[in-house]
Amino acid sequence: MANTDRDAAERRSEQASLYGASVDVIAERIGQHVGLQPRDIARVIGVSFPMLNEVLAGRRVRIGNPVATARLGMLRDFAAHLESGEADPADIELTLQQIRASTLAPGPVLTTPAARRSGSGVPLGPGGTPSGTPSHPPSGAPSNPPSDPSSNPGSNPGSGAPSGPQAPTPSLLSRATLDAAMRVVRPHVPPTPVHRWPLLEQATGTETWVKHENINPTGAFKVRGGLNFVARLKAAQSRIPGLVSATRGNHGQSLAYAGRTHGVPVTIVVPEGNSPDKNAAMAAYGAELVVHGRDFQAAAEYAAQLAQERGLLMVPSFHRWLVEGVATYAAELQETLPGLDTIYVPIGMGSGACANILVRDLLGARTEIVGVVSELAPAYALSFEARKPVPTATADTFVDGVACRTPDREAVSIIARGAARIVRVSEAQAAEAMAIFYRSTHQLPEPAGSFALAGLLAEKDRAAGKRVAVVHTGGNCDFDVLQRALG
Repeated sequence: MANTDRDAAERRSEQASLYGASVDVIAERIGQHVGLQPRDIARVIGVSFPMLNEVLAGRRVRIGNPVATARLGMLRDFAAHLESGEADPADIELTLQQIRASTLAPGPVLTTPAARRSGSGVPLGPGGTPSGTPSHPPSGAPSNPPSDPSSNPGSNPGSGAPSGPQAPTPSLLSRATLDAAMRVVRPHVPPTPVHRWPLLEQATGTETWVKHENINPTGAFKVRGGLNFVARLKAAQSRIPGLVSATRGNHGQSLAYAGRTHGVPVTIVVPEGNSPDKNAAMAAYGAELVVHGRDFQAAAEYAAQLAQERGLLMVPSFHRWLVEGVATYAAELQETLPGLDTIYVPIGMGSGACANILVRDLLGARTEIVGVVSELAPAYALSFEARKPVPTATADTFVDGVACRTPDREAVSIIARGAARIVRVSEAQAAEAMAIFYRSTHQLPEPAGSFALAGLLAEKDRAAGKRVAVVHTGGNCDFDVLQRALG
């Protein structure tokens, strides 16, 4: 009997070296924080319960199946995120669906929080890219968020920022997932045009291409992410009780459009004073509209509450499935215009900037990706400089598409490693860019839709002589906002 106990202890010690802890300890933590019993864990990771029970009892060391091993690692990390507060309990159901749907090739399994933070030891997918790890958006702002420093005005973009990418960017994207997203998105969103406009180039002083995502269904690039997200979710689960999310407009329209396309009910929470035109558009696509809170973050927290109360799936504003869909426009741009020097992208929650970085890296291009934020909503600029999420107390800008005060951890990681810099622009610069865009292209820009141009104009001298592209991310502009900009 003593020998049997010693053998079990030795096997558990070996498990700890493989999985970061013995499997019985991992299962206990998953039960405590995720609410899964061992039989449920076996179903989620895709092994038989008798086999998992042998591992739990210390009669067997390894799970054996590399996909199941990677899924167990995801469950372990998700439990740790729930315990630390990095993940919200409202994310549990959706995250479990992601884990069930993940299919990883054999590779090393993440073993420690330090390894997770550094990016080493991430489970590898096809082509050596990290694959399958769920994204857990942070919930709520800290009690003492930093204020916006006045030493980095829009007239000095990039001041104090790192000079460029410091290490290979962790990838959420592979050729296979990009191609799959193309197959989902293309029936609804044909490739959008890329144009040069002579009057615009008089203003920028350099060769300038515009990627016109404003002509998409819903009038913005985000429809691509919504379509891919709902398609991926339906592939993982045949019955979806309904989705809920928060938005200032374009993310909500994308989910409403995708929900109507796939027959999934969608509830959208918007903050008070949100664009009436965007509200009307979401309702027209069939979404239930709920107005709550003074800003986007308050709306997001209430959406998470509704998810728990109504049994809905909470859709975050940043998620790998959203990024995959958005990456389809980034791939169109790179493949249409190989050899671009710089692409300017507005940053709201980060899906556009991340998609351009990941596609650039996937295709082996050398294009600089430059993010653009409002100096009144500088959370991503501060996070880029700090190399970690830095929330702010407010994000009071009329550019609703970039009014973020709580950055996503995974988005910050990608942008910090893969962006060249982040430009901050003022309210006046944003309004001027809207007016220039409209007068030179006669394309209707919403405030965030002209933000890439605002960033280019803010560093016009630096861009001189380069071949650059700006992404016209959306044209959902209220008439009174347009009048203000043109005036």
